[in-house]
Amino acid sequence: MSLFSSDSKTRLGIDIGTASIKVTELTKESNRFVLSNYGIFEAEPNEEATSVVRLSNDDLVSGIQQILQATHIKTRYAIASIPSFPTFSTTITMPYLSEDEVAKAIPFEARKYIPVPLSEVRLDWAIVNVHKDQKKLASAPAEPKNQPNIEVFLVAVPKEEVARYQTIMKDAGLNLRALELENFALARGLVGNDLSPIAIINMGGRSTSILIVENGFQRASHDYEIGGFAVTKSIARALGVNMRRAEELKRDFGIRNDTDNIVRQAMTSLVDMMAFETNKTIHNYEDQHKTKIAKIMIVGGLSNMPSFLEYFGEKLGRSVSPGNPLARVVIGPQLEWARKELNSTFVVSIGLAMREI
Repeated sequence: MSLFSSDSKTRLGIDIGTASIKVTELTKESNRFVLSNYGIFEAEPNEEATSVVRLSNDDLVSGIQQILQATHIKTRYAIASIPSFPTFSTTITMPYLSEDEVAKAIPFEARKYIPVPLSEVRLDWAIVNVHKDQKKLASAPAEPKNQPNIEVFLVAVPKEEVARYQTIMKDAGLNLRALELENFALARGLVGNDLSPIAIINMGGRSTSILIVENGFQRASHDYEIGGFAVTKSIARALGVNMRRAEELKRDFGIRNDTDNIVRQAMTSLVDMMAFETNKTIHNYEDQHKTKIAKIMIVGGLSNMPSFLEYFGEKLGRSVSPGNPLARVVIGPQLEWARKELNSTFVVSIGLAMREI
């Protein structure tokens, strides 16, 4: 699902976050993705800020240009992510007649769920499920008594947000070939052809998102305003240090249960809250859909903290694993040292650059 189209074999995935930009360059060779290059721009921590400050358009343009210059990336075909918070998305159930009839009915159905005029958004949709006991009817002429139902994923992106990204990419000297929700890039990068119910926990700087994917499509998502910034801020306050030092301590000590770990107590309540929200979302989905989540994957900067995955899994009472978007990507031995960082923090940009034509 995207808002434009793309046709280049080598392309950039550009993950624009609230306080960072991550760029990955992939080339498709013999049906395999090859990592050509990557780079990151991170805003300096603001000591006075009480929350994560969204980067301005000028900051984003400058940040992208700095990455391209530092990495000597020559590709200018780009696919960029749009975060979930400025968009509207939902899954609806409706009768299935034909592809054309569904396309005609979508705008009328969308008005019931999209809380702004459709003239103000770019609307996209995808059929994510045909009711299992009615799949055999989906390709046959429908009759009123046996008409199958389908589930359709709707997404609406404000036109002003689309225009904003177009302007940023143009000013950065890039050719924007596609815009895509970051959750779709996450699913593509991590799930592949696995059709089982999978939960993906993406721990960003501004927030944490819980995404549930089944049959290759997003089926549920939940965002809450706790991320890496809040954890760093808590450490800074507890220890009376600046944000930069708090970030260093977070990465060095993590949540190890050692007597000399001076930051563990400052972060456990926040991490416990993340685990609580994750458990609630997973249990609600399992109860509603009468299924079991087969796998839980965690990505984002927090997942790199020492002992974080073990602690989070204990709090969930479930097995968790780190995300691995490089499972289907070839990287040279000169980049092997960066595998952990790429797997945890570049998953969205990798998924974007993987987008098929």
